[in-house]
Amino acid sequence: MPVDSYNPDIARRDLKYYIFDWDDNILRMPTYIHMDRRLADGTWVPHLVSTALFSVIRKDSAHYRPPGGDWEKAFVEFRDPAERTESKFLEDARTAIDRILEGTEKTPPSFNTFRKTLREGRIFAIVTARGHRPESLRKGVELFVSRILSPDERAEMIYNLRGYLVCYEGPAVNASMTDEQVVDNYLSMNRYHAVTNPEFIAAVEAAEFPGAEEPEKRKQFAILDFLDWLFRMVERIGARRPVSVGFSDDDPGNVAAVADFIRNTLAERFPAVKFVVYDTSDPDVEKGHKLVVSGQLPLF
Repeated sequence: MPVDSYNPDIARRDLKYYIFDWDDNILRMPTYIHMDRRLADGTWVPHLVSTALFSVIRKDSAHYRPPGGDWEKAFVEFRDPAERTESKFLEDARTAIDRILEGTEKTPPSFNTFRKTLREGRIFAIVTARGHRPESLRKGVELFVSRILSPDERAEMIYNLRGYLVCYEGPAVNASMTDEQVVDNYLSMNRYHAVTNPEFIAAVEAAEFPGAEEPEKRKQFAILDFLDWLFRMVERIGARRPVSVGFSDDDPGNVAAVADFIRNTLAERFPAVKFVVYDTSDPDVEKGHKLVVSGQLPLF
């Protein structure tokens, strides 16, 4: 695509941004939690649990427990061991995408919203309970772009991204960048937070964020980090239009915690933002159930 081909209407575009959980929301990953399950006779046996099932049984300590009481052993597939040449996250994302392309797997509730977000060049955050490094999550997004977006959709994404460059950075900046650099720059602007990653946990603790020992609270910290990052960008470009932020997650516990966080903290800190929260725990409901709306602008 020539560098003088860009979307001239970007300057009038609304400011919509998105926060996505990954598992069972964007992709159904073949990643398992390693648990012990209690049988009727009281003995415990190894049991692999999907992410969807874990959201249901994770507080059922009478019937499920981590091996040896060690949650790190339970979530070994959700980390980036140093000895692996490719992260487990990228490996499982490839498998999940293959299943969708083969027609053997139904697309999760936020799959198409994420696809549209990429096509339109919207800023987003991935906020997941996994423990991978940010670069692993980004590689998963890069894989989604290369495997899921059609050539026409990738061209549309670059057309929109170049529109943002011309509008907010100037024609000279746009002209100096190849298509590959434009996409790389865009992906670098987004946030990738795995809230059980040791470095992320250390950042939450250093900030003295209350409840740092709870994954739901760390998700709240990740969302706040994204919003602070987002508003620094909005202020830098001088945009003076309403801002809306959509959040989607398939874990009802996380959804409830985020909804409370919006009502009790974010609505006051960001009074001009329109927030929408979607519960995507029901795989048969495309886009999920709308639970909380602050403002009237539909996001999805």
